[in-house]
Amino acid sequence: MNLILNGIMAIFWLMLLYYSFLTIAGIIDRYSKQKRPELENYPSVAILIPAHNEGVVMQQTLEAMMAIEYPGQLDVFLLDDQSQDETKQIAHEFTTLFSRIHYIQVPKGEPIGKSRVLNYGLTITDSEYFLIYDADNQPKPDAVTKLVEQAVTTKHACGAVGVVKTINAETNTLTRMIAIEFQVFQLIMQSGRWRAFKTGSLAGTNMLLKRSVIEELGGYDPYALAEDAELTMRVTALGYTLPVVYTAETWEQEPESMKVYMKQRTRWMLGNIYLLEKAFLTRDFWRGRTLVHSLQHIMTYLLFIFLLLISDVVLVLGLFGYAFDEATTPLIMFWFMTYLVYTIQILAAQELEKTATPRNVLIGLIMYFTYAQLFVILLFRGIFAYVKSKIRKETIVWDKTKRVKIEQS
Repeated sequence: MNLILNGIMAIFWLMLLYYSFLTIAGIIDRYSKQKRPELENYPSVAILIPAHNEGVVMQQTLEAMMAIEYPGQLDVFLLDDQSQDETKQIAHEFTTLFSRIHYIQVPKGEPIGKSRVLNYGLTITDSEYFLIYDADNQPKPDAVTKLVEQAVTTKHACGAVGVVKTINAETNTLTRMIAIEFQVFQLIMQSGRWRAFKTGSLAGTNMLLKRSVIEELGGYDPYALAEDAELTMRVTALGYTLPVVYTAETWEQEPESMKVYMKQRTRWMLGNIYLLEKAFLTRDFWRGRTLVHSLQHIMTYLLFIFLLLISDVVLVLGLFGYAFDEATTPLIMFWFMTYLVYTIQILAAQELEKTATPRNVLIGLIMYFTYAQLFVILLFRGIFAYVKSKIRKETIVWDKTKRVKIEQS
């Protein structure tokens, strides 16, 4: 028992030091002014927007695409994957008025999902770079230019990664917590890894890639539900880098109900379990900078949630007066330090993003007890669904996140 407890504590302290290191590195990176290079010639860019029944957000998305300011050739391809709503009608209105917008009907195919749609989009375009935006995204006018400038001028870069912000953060407590989570991931963890290891992670949207690199990789993995994380691993394994451009921003909506949230995040969890399985079987994922991503996935989707569960057990038993005398470190400190580091990351991200209002600070202080605990549920849901699919030999299919109409302020 003593050996097991001390082993758990050793893993905990290593993770604590690692996340503390990333927090400091992320803060340093954000306070270091990012230089914006200028190019003599800007390469051609194709924006790919995979869509399935996105009529409720399509007009706002295409209006944002028309507002993009880019000095080179830029085309927007709406990849309609068998929509049954007004997506096609709205898109056709834009294609008749603006030459930049192109409507593409994606043929039926298997497996269903974003990866297959993007692979098809790559076959009907020929730009030097391509850029992915989800169907609810509203990028800032200068986002594309900033991503391209960093991709072209950064050594060994095959693209660049921007920042995703929550357009409906003020809707309710859940959307506020999701917005805060994104701030921690992008402003602290993502920036910290780039500062320390020169490793950026694709975020599924607002991500620029060089066409020749994706062709070298053979396209997207059509069975990957977390296609961004999976592609990040393969790109990094080839020796490429993905600079993080925190001034290249896009806005998207997040789930406003717990039902939609759990459905979306279960899909994400399934995608990352698939990636963990793939990582354990792929030797190249444990070399060079790719090792950072592999360890990051293990820590985020296994160790962090496991230690979160352990800390919950320790807290409950401690409240009932039970003590683990065999442990060399007081286990109540185990729980306290977990809470402390988690909350410091949240408050630091709020300060960097200038969103540290009294309400947001209060929400940040309680997120460990509320929002973070959802990841324990998601892990068990994901493992159950993944094991069931293996037993039944079924392919886990893509599940679309439900959108809602958001009025422009």
